[in-house]
Amino acid sequence: MKPRALALTLALLGGALVAQGGTTAAATTARHESLPRIAEYVALGDSWSADVVFANADGPPDTTYAPIDCAQSHHNYPKLVAAELGVPRFRDATCGSATTDDFTHPQDLPAGGQNPPQFDRLSSRTRLVTVGIGGNDAGIASAGMDCLNALPVASPVPPGSTPSLPDNPVPIIGSDLPLGGCKAKYTAGGHDRLSERIQASEPKLVAAFRAIHAISPRARILAVDYLSLVPDHGCYPTVPATDEDMAYIHDKFLELNAMVKQAAAEGGAEFVDTYDPTLGHDFCQLPTVRYGEIYGPSVNDPAVGVPAHPNAAGARAQAAVVLEYLRTH
Repeated sequence: MKPRALALTLALLGGALVAQGGTTAAATTARHESLPRIAEYVALGDSWSADVVFANADGPPDTTYAPIDCAQSHHNYPKLVAAELGVPRFRDATCGSATTDDFTHPQDLPAGGQNPPQFDRLSSRTRLVTVGIGGNDAGIASAGMDCLNALPVASPVPPGSTPSLPDNPVPIIGSDLPLGGCKAKYTAGGHDRLSERIQASEPKLVAAFRAIHAISPRARILAVDYLSLVPDHGCYPTVPATDEDMAYIHDKFLELNAMVKQAAAEGGAEFVDTYDPTLGHDFCQLPTVRYGEIYGPSVNDPAVGVPAHPNAAGARAQAAVVLEYLRTH
């Protein structure tokens, strides 16, 4: 190539690269500028908001904002949201096994720690509150573990005929031996006890949202539902449960999310749907596709999480949905 032609080509390439870099920088700036400026953000909720882990590349659970036995991930969705927003004041109260009672009372934890009342992190200066709660109030977590079956077929043993296991504050396994039969257990006698518990939990969530408004009257409250991890069928051994039991507990998760949405409307909170955007990433999917783990070990990122909870990819998906909601509402 002649010198003049080479010089012209290099100049054009340089200009294109500068233009492309400028476009990328402008897009990044626009993306951040579309997010609201939040001076103080507080995250409240249970294990699906804490994105609980036993250990990951950062080591044991994060103790920056809560005791170690809350099992908060260093990269749970509230922390990812806070980082993207550039929040100067952030407090993460989320904790494994939390219920709405733990919003106003200390929560005793399995390793002897105690998480202060989650509402203690709120103040009159708080401008954003995310809330992910209700599953433990309704008993969905332990019921889901009761669906797991060590056998690839329905158990011949009638529900309730085996001895119960000792109480376990962390729902790693259910209250009975892992022989499945959760549908029969929770619908015995012709009424659905889980549906009843879900409906009984709604006033608790409404009261919680209204209490947050009273403590932090200028805060936006985002009621974040439960992402789509529970399939409507079994996939032994990845999800060791019968199709009948999984279809049942899947329906209860839908009822739970519907209850959270209704409670948000009644309590003056904004509802954020993480379920629909995460369809296709349930526990039955391939390791690099699913947003949660039944057994705990995960490759998204390498971690040992608490069984039947979101993994790191799930936390990133939750954060992305919340951030997109803030950009567009």
